Amino acid sequence: EVVNEELAKRLVADGHEVHFIVGNFKKKNVLGEKTENRDGFTIRRIGNKYTAFLGAYYLYFREYRNWADLVIDEVNTVPYFSQFYIKQKRILFFHQLCREIWFYQIKFPISVIGYLLEPIYLWLMRKQKVITISESTKQDLLGFGFKKENIHIISEGIEMQALSKENFEKIKKYDQFTVLSLGAIRPMKRTLEAIKGFEEFMKQNTPDPSLFKEGGSPRLIIAGDNSGEYAKQVLEYVSKSEFKNNIQVLGRVSLEKKLELMQQAHVFAVTSIKEGWGLVVTEANSQGTIACVYNVDGLRDSVKNNITGYVTERNTPVELGEKFAQVYNDFFHFDGKKYREMQQTAYNWSKEITFDKSYQDLRKILSID
Repeated sequence: EVVNEELAKRLVADGHEVHFIVGNFKKKNVLGEKTENRDGFTIRRIGNKYTAFLGAYYLYFREYRNWADLVIDEVNTVPYFSQFYIKQKRILFFHQLCREIWFYQIKFPISVIGYLLEPIYLWLMRKQKVITISESTKQDLLGFGFKKENIHIISEGIEMQALSKENFEKIKKYDQFTVLSLGAIRPMKRTLEAIKGFEEFMKQNTPDPSLFKEGGSPRLIIAGDNSGEYAKQVLEYVSKSEFKNNIQVLGRVSLEKKLELMQQAHVFAVTSIKEGWGLVVTEANSQGTIACVYNVDGLRDSVKNNITGYVTERNTPVELGEKFAQVYNDFFHFDGKKYREMQQTAYNWSKEITFDKSYQDLRKILSID
């Protein structure tokens, strides 16, 4: 949604008219506005997350058939199948394919049905032009028959303002070695893997407390929405962990607290099953913190292994724990030179990943003025 709105704002600023057709939402039993104007673009909400596909078909023929010059079919798990009824110029927009996510976010048997159907509708779309955000998703699409010349990658951007050079140089990390896991605690994010990785670090690497100014032992901070069944499992696991006193679960945090955590933690941990890019990694980099991530689609794109952070070879808590230990040693040993070099490189790279660049990439692909 952030990417959509940032690109739409720039299109509007350049004199284009942009309308989104999306499913409606309900908050505290109140439906969202059916039509909303925001930052110069229009949002049309119809149906819900399940019926929006038929709703878009209906609304297109009622109001947009002779209006649009370009239609972008954004595929968020399931496409709108626009190729079957839209005659104008079209392009698909994939952030990522669903694939393994079906089994983490959707209950049986729908998960199996979705997993089996996805290759079929991808095959039906294989001749269309595509925008995506990472080399990983491009490779996924090639595997399903899309043509290399039809796939175009645009840069991602981050909503968060990167630190100024002056403030970056003033960053002070927590006295305690701190691993940060930040984001909604959901099955596909595999928060439990980050916790188990921290436990492995604690078991295998008994850090010398004397290295900390206040003698505090290492800790893991988990921040983000902790509602839902999976979050309950995570909270229960933490309560029984032998290192529960070293693990803090904060729940949702303010933007100010998020910035503090990202700036003062030593390492950011991401163990998702799959990502389009991994914007949260780039955000952490922009605040002066490197990341340790699992070797999965998106995360292997947003982290340059051994350059801006660490990517595991095998996606196991044991190896993740070893990467945490590597960061620990990088920071506290050898005058922290290696850590500072990686931190600087990650920070510099984050400043290149902007929505202005993303928009210029999009204009070039769409050949618009």
